[in-house]
Amino acid sequence: MTILDRIVADTQEVVATRKAAVPPGHLEDMTGFSRDRHSLEDALRKNGPSIIAEVKKASPSGGAIRNNFRPVEIARQYEAGGAGAVSVLTEPHHFQGSLDDLAGVRQSVSIPLLRKDFIIDTYQLVEARAYGADAVLLIAAVLQKAHLRDLLQAARELDLDALVEVYEPRELDRIDFDETRIVGANNRDLRTFEVDIEHSIRVFSEVPKNVVRVSESGLTSGAELRFLHERGIDAFLIGETFMRSERPGDALARLRSEAEGAKA
Repeated sequence: MTILDRIVADTQEVVATRKAAVPPGHLEDMTGFSRDRHSLEDALRKNGPSIIAEVKKASPSGGAIRNNFRPVEIARQYEAGGAGAVSVLTEPHHFQGSLDDLAGVRQSVSIPLLRKDFIIDTYQLVEARAYGADAVLLIAAVLQKAHLRDLLQAARELDLDALVEVYEPRELDRIDFDETRIVGANNRDLRTFEVDIEHSIRVFSEVPKNVVRVSESGLTSGAELRFLHERGIDAFLIGETFMRSERPGDALARLRSEAEGAKA
């Protein structure tokens, strides 16, 4: 069983437990469910490389990343540092995330908010909306084509943007590009957790031009961002580089400045 397989199996148990404890109707009664949404797509289409800055306490490959973990403070720093959006890890076992982190961040920032988790059930989409997300991550590697299509349709009905993530180029065959506006290419193999930042370029060579392109994982320098942006990538999802910094927001601002300076 790969790391990804273990995470998905654990997620199935988590979803079953939550469904039994909190019916969807209760989620729909939460104040966050009816709040106005911010468009992740619009935020990522702005000129220059956009950054989705991630709030993440731990990872399966690296263990605990940040002991002094204050998600609300980190998200506020990200917004002040110029993030286009904030991503919050909500997977509890392998990333030590929670929906409470998502809700707290939502109350503290005004930019789009992405729920990053292993979404396998429409119930998780209702949770995402109830706890304040504007968008969700859908990982093609864990979803068959019909399942991905159903989740995309359900997200749209809930007025949630969806960032569809792929690793292998063959996973693009699972995506209906008439329904998909944002695609992410993960530079980290979710089975081995090895990183190749140019992987994004190879994946996006097979993606329609009108789709927002997001390079994810393993990015550490402004030069890397500029290199990828010049090759047609619109935005970047970055977590550990910031989370290992004493002040994540300052690290974000420096990276943005480096990316702009690399133009010269």
